[in-house]
Amino acid sequence: MPSSVTEIAPADSAAALAHFESAFRFETDCWDVHDAVSNGRQDFLFVDVRSPDLYANGHALGAINIPHRKLIESLLGRYPRETIFVVYCAGPHCNGAHRAAVRLARLGRPVKIMVGGMTGWLDEGFRTESGLAPAAAACG
Repeated sequence: MPSSVTEIAPADSAAALAHFESAFRFETDCWDVHDAVSNGRQDFLFVDVRSPDLYANGHALGAINIPHRKLIESLLGRYPRETIFVVYCAGPHCNGAHRAAVRLARLGRPVKIMVGGMTGWLDEGFRTESGLAPAAAACG
């Protein structure tokens, strides 16, 4: 009797390649964002979509704050249409980044989610910006 892991056969290599390669069109990770920000290669707008209070308490290096509910065309008009947005929220337990990605995609803006969010950023030991000590990540 097969295990629950192998009960359904894995996809063939071509299907697996297409699936896993496509994931990179939708997401990036903390390491890649940190590397780009830290080494002057930031070619995207890095957006913390949590509340202003959570952002002020500590946010990822180089991120600006636009809460996901505030992502509207009148605000985005200051950015060229081709601007790539990389959004994050508190972490895997929070859907704020997905909400932001939906809003941006509906507005015709290119977007990726930084998987792990603030939780991932802190777990990697990356520096935060704020006047306060970084608190545990919280959804907002």
